[in-house]
Order: sequence, then C-alpha cells, then structure tokens
Amino acid sequence: MAKAKKQLPVILITNDDDITAKGIRSLVEAVQDLGKVVVVAPNTPQSGMGHAITIGSPLRMNKMDIFKDLGVEAWQTSGTPVDCVKLAVDKILHRRPDICLSGINHGANHSINVIYSGTMSAAMEAAIEGIPSIGFSLLDYNYDADFTAAKQIARKMVMEVLAMKNPDKHFLLNVNIPALPPEKIKGIKICKQAYAKYDEDFDERLDPHGKKYYWLTGEFKNFDKARDTDVWALQHNYVSAVPVQFDLTHYTLKKKFEKNKLFQ
Repeated sequence: MAKAKKQLPVILITNDDDITAKGIRSLVEAVQDLGKVVVVAPNTPQSGMGHAITIGSPLRMNKMDIFKDLGVEAWQTSGTPVDCVKLAVDKILHRRPDICLSGINHGANHSINVIYSGTMSAAMEAAIEGIPSIGFSLLDYNYDADFTAAKQIARKMVMEVLAMKNPDKHFLLNVNIPALPPEKIKGIKICKQAYAKYDEDFDERLDPHGKKYYWLTGEFKNFDKARDTDVWALQHNYVSAVPVQFDLTHYTLKKKFEKNKLFQ
C-alpha cells in the first residue's frame, strides 16, 4: 500500500509596510520551500496602526502576481494588518494556517514599540485565533535595507516552530534582528520586553497657507538596565526573541484589589 503524501504546512505571511516592501519579499524568499506560502498584505503602509480593524468602510482584496517568480499566491487588501489576517483565514485560506509570519518589518519593534506595531498586531491577531505566530523586525528603517541576516534567522526560527509537536495554544514571538552582517550576530536570546518609552514632542510648523500642523518627534529612552531585555540583547549584537501574550491583566494588582472591601 502506497504511503500517503505528507501535506505541506500552510504558511500565512503579512506585514505593515505594504505588499511591495523589500522586507516581506525577503521573508517569502526565506521560507518559500518550507510549505505552501500565501501572502495577504496591505496595499499601503500601515506602520503604527496597532491592532486597528476596519469597521466603517468596505474592505477590498485584489490578487497580485508580485511573487509569481517564487510560485507564491499573493493578495493585497485595503485594510490594516489585522484585517489582512482575518480576511486570509476567512476568505482566502478557509482554514487556520499552520503558522503566521509578519514582517520582516523595516525598523525596530522592541520594548514599547510592540504596543503600536502593525507588524506585531497582525501576528497577535493570529495568535488570538490559536495560530502559532512570529513577528520579525530588522533594526534598519531604510527601504533598501540588507535583509541577509534577517532571512537566515527567520528561516531557522520558522523551521524550529514548524517542528514543534504541540506549541502553546497562543504561541507568539516578537523577534528583532540587529542591522548587522550574519557573522557579526552573536546568537538569539530569549528576552523580556524592556521598560522603555519615547520622550515625545510635537514639532509645530506652518503649511504654505499659514495654517499650523504638527509632526510627532521624540527621543527613545530605556529605563531598564537589566541584562535580559530585548534592548540589551540588541545593543550587544544578539537577536532578541520575546514571548508575547495578549492578556493584559495586571495579576499582582488584581490580587491586591481582591482584598479590598470595595470589590467584594
């Protein structure tokens, strides 16, 4: 009796930089032979969108041949990164993929950036649905950044996760990669999210009509000096990998309030 042909894992890829970004092509190239790859990504840049979804206007999808040379099916949407994941599962795949990959983002998504990141919110949406997910980011904002090392790291990590027999139900990793050649990267460290934030300011300017407008600026400040944070790892030429959860409950504070008569 002939052996049943092993079914290839379905790999969903999305991002927040838009479907034409070099980062998403690099991610597709890194994993194209590891399974059946399907790309569903925004048609315009969606950086900083966080977990936004579209509810007040229609969503549109168009099939693209942008990855035809790689033999990969691709769709662009008018929605947010989270919309892309929802549409992919419900209208394109008609099933949960075996893994969802988001990125490779142009720029850092360490520390507080995970809150604002469209890249990570797409991966988080998949994790909410029980799909093992990884968000990848390269610490280089240049459109034509060198993704050589990022591709190698992404491939290794995806192979590792696909080989897991029973990953956590809501498996989610936030992976940040230094902008270095492969030989300069020391390794991959499992980290915690650093306590860091932006000291923000709004630069006030005038448009050609003399009307005021504002441009968000700010300085990144790290208040966490621990050696097990994502910021520390990246500063010391390691790839940082932070396990992320979407349960935002403050359990220590919850226990404290449980003793308060007001909440009995």
